[in-house]
Amino acid sequence: MGDKDLLAQQEARDAVDAAHLAFATVSRFDQAKVDSICEAMANVALSKAAVLGQMAHEETGFGKAEDKREKNRFAAEDVWNFFRGLKTVGVVSDTKNIVEIASPRGVVAAIIPSTNPTSTAIFKILIAIKSRNTIVLSPHPAAANCIAETARVMREEAERLGLPPDAIKCLSISSIEGTEALMKHKRTAVILATGGTGLVRAAYSSGKPAFGVGPGNVPSFIERTADIPKAVADILTGTCFDNGTICASEQSVVVDAPIEQQVREEFKKQGGHFLSASEAEAVGKILVTPQRTLNSAIVGRSAAYIADLAGVSIPAGTRCLLADCDGVGRDFPWSIEKLSPTLAFFVVNGVVEGADRCHEILQFGGMGHTAGMHTRDRAAAIRYGEQMPAARVIINSPTTHGAIGFSTDLSPSMTLGCGSWGGNVTSDNVSPLHLMDIKRVAFESKPINKTTGESVTTERSVDPVPVRKTPSRNEIAALVDGFLSKRFTEPVPVEAPVVENTSPVKTILHHLIPEAPPVAERPPVASDFVSEDDVRRAIADGKKIYISKKTIVTPSARDLGEEKEIFSLL
Repeated sequence: MGDKDLLAQQEARDAVDAAHLAFATVSRFDQAKVDSICEAMANVALSKAAVLGQMAHEETGFGKAEDKREKNRFAAEDVWNFFRGLKTVGVVSDTKNIVEIASPRGVVAAIIPSTNPTSTAIFKILIAIKSRNTIVLSPHPAAANCIAETARVMREEAERLGLPPDAIKCLSISSIEGTEALMKHKRTAVILATGGTGLVRAAYSSGKPAFGVGPGNVPSFIERTADIPKAVADILTGTCFDNGTICASEQSVVVDAPIEQQVREEFKKQGGHFLSASEAEAVGKILVTPQRTLNSAIVGRSAAYIADLAGVSIPAGTRCLLADCDGVGRDFPWSIEKLSPTLAFFVVNGVVEGADRCHEILQFGGMGHTAGMHTRDRAAAIRYGEQMPAARVIINSPTTHGAIGFSTDLSPSMTLGCGSWGGNVTSDNVSPLHLMDIKRVAFESKPINKTTGESVTTERSVDPVPVRKTPSRNEIAALVDGFLSKRFTEPVPVEAPVVENTSPVKTILHHLIPEAPPVAERPPVASDFVSEDDVRRAIADGKKIYISKKTIVTPSARDLGEEKEIFSLL
């Protein structure tokens, strides 16, 4: 192992140790302090959005500076506005029988990619500090400088408001060995891994809790009832945004046969260029390596750059290259995830064939990530969604923008889980909720042993009974009446001990003492936020979940809750 690798490993260890010490301070912050720090970091990141976007474009050569500025704005403004009111300190939910308390996890190891470097760094720093964690960033070597600058401006602004300097660390030596040391460090609490398949697998094999996100190979189906001009505009917007570097961008178009010609003409009208068979073959050879993997030289590049690299002439102003594709798999390079303004073009007949083709594309690369559909038939959209092995099925919107919550009501995020389909631990859009542990104080709601009141025991102090050799029946009756009268006027302890019943008199008394009246139900209280687990528990218990307009509901919880009609709006 070289000196650089050894230095990278040592830097990673030192960074985690320092962040762990800072965590002792950050974890004790109250909600107001956490929010003021995050507000300041979001504002400074927003003010630097254009500068950081330009830096990212110049350093990596990927995408477009103006689109990277917009991604930075989204991470600093839209994400923060969505989670600004989220409770992450102390009691975050208080219902009749369950009180939920948030607890931070510790040091977050954040792996930052080269495709979306500054926006991903802004996003991960904000959600880590919002949930009272500290964070160590491991930047991709191709984007090390712009990531380090993003971390610097946010950290310095946060320090003014009391955040320990070591709460946000960024490794200066980028290497695989350093990243592995970061992920495996004994004080690393959780990993946020955004990158290639190999990196995600390494995160999951580190022995630490990890939120790794898989690749996307997004198909978008244009069904025969679709608004064709809008559908084409949306698909071009998605695949051309930042030259396709967002993993939720469209990679293939699947078109219903009755509208094929209209769709082709609309693509040509809006800047798409269909390649001939020979041109498509030439471009296909540079889309992949000899090992049939994605050629990184074309990632995030423009249509003109890719065509020129392949020796193909295209019209000026071409936004996107399209090629007719006969199949999916290793022998069809256009069917892979290309992360560039290049689209495979498939023709099918009907929703069933369309869904089958899209399923096949996802299986080849992109399981669990995202699929799209354009249709006016809501029922068809739902049937399509039921068949897709994808966590996000975006309807009538660019999948790029819809999946991250830019053009939909999904939780805004730059880290998109792919669920068990993609070998990920979550199918959610990752948020501060995933960086907290929730403790639940649960009060008994279905008693195992009912409280019966205090039983009479031989140790109980009672008035002395005069000793008589032959008491009369009237005297005995008077004694019993007096005893019972006194017994019922005394308060009955709630937590009375249960003793073995051996006396006939005790048996009589036990059955005569009435049970305490039931406690009146509390008026319903709206939850502050609701997770999928909360919904499943309510379904199992046959209860409603009360929410208000301010309640934050995770996407998976909303879908399930609305399906089961479990929500009640206060």
